[in-house]
Amino acid sequence: MNIDLRHLRCFLAVAEEGGFTAAGRRLHLAQPTLTRNIRSLEDSLGVRLFERSTRRTELTDKGQTLRDTVAPLLRQLDSALRDLGKGEKLRIGFSWGLPQGLSRLASRFGEEAGVGVEFIRCDTPQAGLDTGQAHLGLLRGEPLPKGLRTVLLYEESRIAAVPASWQLAERTALDWAELADLPLIINTVSGTTFPDMWPDGRRPAVGAECRNMDEWLEQVAVGLGVGTAPVSAARRYTHPSVRLIPLTGAPTVRAYLAHPSHGAHPQAARFADLAWRAAEELQE
Repeated sequence: MNIDLRHLRCFLAVAEEGGFTAAGRRLHLAQPTLTRNIRSLEDSLGVRLFERSTRRTELTDKGQTLRDTVAPLLRQLDSALRDLGKGEKLRIGFSWGLPQGLSRLASRFGEEAGVGVEFIRCDTPQAGLDTGQAHLGLLRGEPLPKGLRTVLLYEESRIAAVPASWQLAERTALDWAELADLPLIINTVSGTTFPDMWPDGRRPAVGAECRNMDEWLEQVAVGLGVGTAPVSAARRYTHPSVRLIPLTGAPTVRAYLAHPSHGAHPQAARFADLAWRAAEELQE
């Protein structure tokens, strides 16, 4: 018999709700789709399960027997499937500065999906996706690596990080073009600022390179050069020897949530979709 679980779930919803309209709302199905599933089930079984009229839908004797048999079996199956997911963890990698609302979103997702969410710091170009440490990665800037599916969460402006010992630190604002005349500190792993972002022939020299946000801040502090970062860094990172100054004329920084295009954790795309729909909650 050509019967699958969706037929039985549709049947049980109609039987318990007492009609197709209420069952459709419960299953989030259009009534024609629900009706086709019930007819397919009846055709496969060769029996009528419901007596239909313009006013009511009632179970036949065969329908009552099927309901009494199927209901406990589906509850047992659902319980077993939920138990399989217990203890499952979805790991989200980041190199620095998680968006403020992401932990709240992770908590909500855990309650709804029954999957725990862990955040892990990974100082790699893909925030742990490239090493297998993370199932999802928070990536900033562009271009994005190939082989990933991404959702744009938000974009933000930049600030300039200047050594406090420099006269430049007394400024209340800097322009992006001015930085071309200054040595630039580059975070080669998780940074968002590189010399080729300025016009050819008007690009800053590299003052020093580093591999994470902490090193970046320290190299600015000792006077090896200036840097730029998303404005959220001003709320996350401070240093007595570094001044963070508003920056005008700079390209914005986009923040993405990414997972592998193939072989991703089964819950990764679901969490990414939830994050996309809740993007306004995440923006810092």
